[in-house]
Amino acid sequence: MITRMIRRFIEDEVRDLLGQFPAVALLGPRQIGKTTLARQIGEAAGALYLDLELPGDLAKLSDPADYLERHAGRLVVLDEIQRLPEIFPVLRSLIDQGRQQGRKAGRFLLLGSASIELLRQSSESLAGRLATVELSGLTLSETGRESMEALWLRGGFPESLLAKDEVQSARWREAFIRSYLERDIPQLGPRIAAETLRRFWIMLAHEQGGLVNAAQLARSLAVSGKTLASYLDLFVDLFLVRRLEPWHARGSKRLVKSPKIYLRDSGILHQLLGIRDIEGLLSHPLAGASWEGWVIENVIAHLPRGGRASFFRSSAGAEIDLVLDLPGQSGPWALEIKRSRSPRLERGFYHARIDVKPARCFVVCTTEEAFSLGNGIEAIGLAGILAELTHLF
Repeated sequence: MITRMIRRFIEDEVRDLLGQFPAVALLGPRQIGKTTLARQIGEAAGALYLDLELPGDLAKLSDPADYLERHAGRLVVLDEIQRLPEIFPVLRSLIDQGRQQGRKAGRFLLLGSASIELLRQSSESLAGRLATVELSGLTLSETGRESMEALWLRGGFPESLLAKDEVQSARWREAFIRSYLERDIPQLGPRIAAETLRRFWIMLAHEQGGLVNAAQLARSLAVSGKTLASYLDLFVDLFLVRRLEPWHARGSKRLVKSPKIYLRDSGILHQLLGIRDIEGLLSHPLAGASWEGWVIENVIAHLPRGGRASFFRSSAGAEIDLVLDLPGQSGPWALEIKRSRSPRLERGFYHARIDVKPARCFVVCTTEEAFSLGNGIEAIGLAGILAELTHLF
């Protein structure tokens, strides 16, 4: 049974922000659970809910200023807000009018499955009026340790994880991929052949956890470097790919400056790689990279507001998989990720630790019980590190 610890936390965070800001944006990929969460919040608040993918609801906003002003006393939930980017100046005007009349907070809850238009428009029109919250896929804290294997294999989209068997889970994920390629991306404007984007998506899957080599990817796809960069930006903006930036020490010239790329959902990664079951996953050459990306997504979903994740790598080979800069801590946390019960650290980790000077060092591995590796390094399971982060909230 799925607990709702993280969803409850996010629900509480959204409620708190609605008590402070006139508008809150809840962002994340399609079918991740934004609408369900927003309806729970809206029902308790007596909100008006509009789905901008429904012609009837979209028609109500033919004169958005008039319609929304008539519901000025209610929280208004606008789902798939990127379908109507021209509404942002109207929202700004209504928010400013409301402030003059004493209605300062809790006016609009905006749901978006793409940050392209949403964040661009909001930065121009709703600066200082909008708070954003990102909803990730289901994490280990929500599903419990007994679901670890299924969660890693199937990913964090609820319908994929909760499918009755692997065949139905794979079928759902394939339909999800096709929907993005054939429907969602074209609706956002880019006119790119679905087959080209699928090839690019598969190429990214094979590069899981690697440094971005735009020139090599562009040659493989027979496009220019600029075009390749636009494709990558598109997948990042759709919350399908994470671009993990390198950690930089001030004045250092010997650190790698290229980001790493990860497909954010492990189930989508496995679908694109043709992995159908846990046996196929464990024997796949990218099993380690898949595990690393899955752990990273779980960890980032648990970062407190203001926390930042990056990786460390020097030109000499010193490396830390994940560096967490956390509010209220005396220094960063260093996380090395190993799919092993008895992890061993390479010399590069110890060299990297000298540069990063972390306050705490962890090796996140498959153990169920934390133990010391000496030299101030703790071996800990994924559930354990998530609990450590949760205690910071």
